[in-house]
Amino acid sequence: MNMPTAPEARSLAQELLEDALPRRWSHVQAVGTKAENICDFLDSSDGQVLSVAAWLHDVGYSPNLVSTGFHSLDGARWLRAQGIDSRVVALVAHHSCACLEAIERNLDAELYQEFPREVSVVADALCYCDMTTGPDGQDFDAAYRLTEIRSRYGPDHLVTRFITRAEPEILAAVRRTEDQLSSVHPR
Repeated sequence: MNMPTAPEARSLAQELLEDALPRRWSHVQAVGTKAENICDFLDSSDGQVLSVAAWLHDVGYSPNLVSTGFHSLDGARWLRAQGIDSRVVALVAHHSCACLEAIERNLDAELYQEFPREVSVVADALCYCDMTTGPDGQDFDAAYRLTEIRSRYGPDHLVTRFITRAEPEILAAVRRTEDQLSSVHPR
C-alpha cells in the first residue's frame, strides 16, 4: 500500500476538488493545514497518517467519485482502488463519526464490512481538524460548527439527523484532542 506524503495528498485533493467544488476545497485546505500544524503531539508516523487523511478526508465529494452519495464511503473506496495506505483509507471512511451517518443512509453494514474503524488519538485529531473548521476554512468552535451544519442542511435532512446523533461523540473527540494539544502547548 502506498503512503503518500502530505504534499502528494494535498495535490490529489486539489485535483479532485478545487475546480469542481471550490468551497469544499477551501474547507479541505484549512483541515489539512490544521492537521499539519497540530501533529507534533503524535509520533512522526501517526503525524503523517493524520496529515494525509486530513488532506484526503473529503475527496468523496468530488463529482468524479460519487457512487453511493455518501462521501466517506465513496472517497475511501476510491482511495483504496488507488492503492493508498489502508489505515489512511479507513480513517477517511470513518472520519467525524461517519459510521452514524452510514446508519442514516443504510450503508453501515457496507462501511463496517469494508473498512475497520480506528479508535485512537489520530482518529480523534482528524475529527478535531474537521469539526473545528468551517465550510470556507474558518476556525470554528466545534459546537458552533455543528450548529452551522444543521442550519445549512435544514431540520429534516439526514445529515442533520446524523450530526445531532453524533454530537456527543464529536465533542468528546474534540475535547480529547484539545487536552492533548494543551499538554504539548500549555497556555
